[in-house]
Amino acid sequence: MTEATPETEKRKIWDVPTRLFHWALVGTVLTGLYLGEFRSFSTVQLHFYFGYATGGLLAFRLLWGLFGPAPARWSALFPSPRALVHYARTLFARRPSGVAGHNPLGALSVLAMVAALSVQVITGLCSEDDGLFSQGPLVDYLDSSTVLTMTAIHHWSSRVVMALIVLHLAAILFYRVWKREDLVTAMITGWKRVRRDEDDSKQA
Repeated sequence: MTEATPETEKRKIWDVPTRLFHWALVGTVLTGLYLGEFRSFSTVQLHFYFGYATGGLLAFRLLWGLFGPAPARWSALFPSPRALVHYARTLFARRPSGVAGHNPLGALSVLAMVAALSVQVITGLCSEDDGLFSQGPLVDYLDSSTVLTMTAIHHWSSRVVMALIVLHLAAILFYRVWKREDLVTAMITGWKRVRRDEDDSKQA
């Protein structure tokens, strides 16, 4: 844990719904990916259920981004070009970022993950697996060409999600080891070390 300095203080940044959403999404996505990669007749239906759960969580996040507290709002996830360039220049400075909420690069990674998971869920509803005689609930309303396209996108978007997960874990390790910033504990407790001059309502 980084020691307190005159320039920083601990603040309650992440609210309970945001934290519960985050960890629930970790569970549904990782389990869904595993069941999708190693699916069988006995587990393919579970794969669908975890996909539905992920979709429900994304729907909640969409609404929470509109009505939740400032750090969770969608407006906090669209950094200005100036903020993005400034943060990128200081990325390798060996000190905590001190940002209230997501830093600009982290905000973009959140948007990328939400977009990729949305594609994964939507295409999953429209995909089929002939080998396991299973299909998404919307397949009957689509022509065969569309279903084949959706099934292919569903397969490749899962690779995008996996790549984003690896990138996310690498970023967590980088911040913990190099910048001495514990992002995991902050998302568990809600408390984060923030610069004293940082406004919780804005994206740094």
